[in-house]
Amino acid sequence: MAEHRATSGIDLHLEPAGPGLRRGLTDALREAVRTGRLAPGTRLPSSRSLAADLGIARNTVADAYGDLVAEGWLTARQGSGTRVAPREVPRPPAPAAPRRAPGRLSHDLVPGTPDLSSFPRAEWLRATRRALASAPHDALGYGDPRGRPELRAALADYLARVRGVRADAERIVVCSGFAHGLQLLCEVLRARGARTLAVEPYGLDVHWDLAARAGLTTTPLPFDALGTRAQDPGDADAVLLSPAHQFPLGGALRPERRAAVVDWARRTGGLILEDDYDGEFRYDRQAVGALQNLDPDHVVHLGTASKSLAPGLRLGWMVLPPSLLPDAVAHGGGRSVSALEQLTLAEFLTSGAYDRHVRAARLRYRRRRDSLAGALADRAPDVRVTGIAAGLHAVLQLPPGTEQSVVQAATWQNLAVHGLSRYRHPAAGGTVGDALVVGYATPPDHAWSGTLEALCRALP
Repeated sequence: MAEHRATSGIDLHLEPAGPGLRRGLTDALREAVRTGRLAPGTRLPSSRSLAADLGIARNTVADAYGDLVAEGWLTARQGSGTRVAPREVPRPPAPAAPRRAPGRLSHDLVPGTPDLSSFPRAEWLRATRRALASAPHDALGYGDPRGRPELRAALADYLARVRGVRADAERIVVCSGFAHGLQLLCEVLRARGARTLAVEPYGLDVHWDLAARAGLTTTPLPFDALGTRAQDPGDADAVLLSPAHQFPLGGALRPERRAAVVDWARRTGGLILEDDYDGEFRYDRQAVGALQNLDPDHVVHLGTASKSLAPGLRLGWMVLPPSLLPDAVAHGGGRSVSALEQLTLAEFLTSGAYDRHVRAARLRYRRRRDSLAGALADRAPDVRVTGIAAGLHAVLQLPPGTEQSVVQAATWQNLAVHGLSRYRHPAAGGTVGDALVVGYATPPDHAWSGTLEALCRALP
């Protein structure tokens, strides 16, 4: 068995077999042509080059080529070399038209995704070119396990300026999104002896599952009319919060409760994991600042480009207390993300392109929110819209007992939308009533009006 890597022709993998070298080579070449592995017109290596790679005499290769030329499998012309002869290659039968995947509906209001059609492709490509042109050679090596220093420095400046985070580049670890960062932190906490992670009563089950796989038990915090009662997580070792804009209920953690949960962390040595979920998208006033600013030694700030740019970039970050940094780095981090993507985001941040994109997106999503609220006021006056001061989703409060029927009606309208009960922790006490969680950022612009129309038809 040999592989040919000559400059003339192509890489050629052959397995000559049989009673003689010439016959074995002839059979192997014929089979490669017959099965279509060597396409018509493909130029073969020279007899000298292939003979050297196979470790056989050149005449043996030349004779095998001659046999196949005589049989019509190959052609040989002066100056053109030896090529696979033109012939009709049987085509496999065309596959049946793919069926639409179950649950894949035409209109999509499932929260958690921005408008992917508005991703700034041209600006991102320009940033990639600039980043690659100026990157040092060692940027393509294994590098710092915390992530590229260019990105960590850019994030430190941006987070301090926009989110009020007290950060320096040395305490930032790049990760491949929020879930990856949460997984690392849960593993670190369990290795340190932690057993319980307090969570908000409504949230994402994928986060609770990540904690469970790391060996932590999640216990829901109580809540009331003012939101999550995070001020006293009890015997928990750590608490996971989205204080700037809670998902999915949509409110911000009240100032007195922010201060109280930080006091709990200082008093008990507990850790607060701050999910800065779409914190940059505030519409009524300046965005709520990061909780981490109150106590950088007891709060981990986790952010991501998933909502501001696109989740497919797999770019996130953690701002860690000094005491947690060595263990978090040891469990993985910046090396899980492409160095080129990190350099591109750093360039995107430092050039101001990120700020411009977020401001434009904020204006576009605010218009979407306003058109949603206006349409519901006209056509579904019994539905109250809440949680719309910030973020990329709204909560539509429904008449009691109607959530499941409305979700089913949405399916009949070819609309994907989630009920609020989907996000309730199994152990949470009480409910906040029937509601829909509407991700109004998800549809592309051309589909927004049709999606909104489908939603209105599904509502009571």
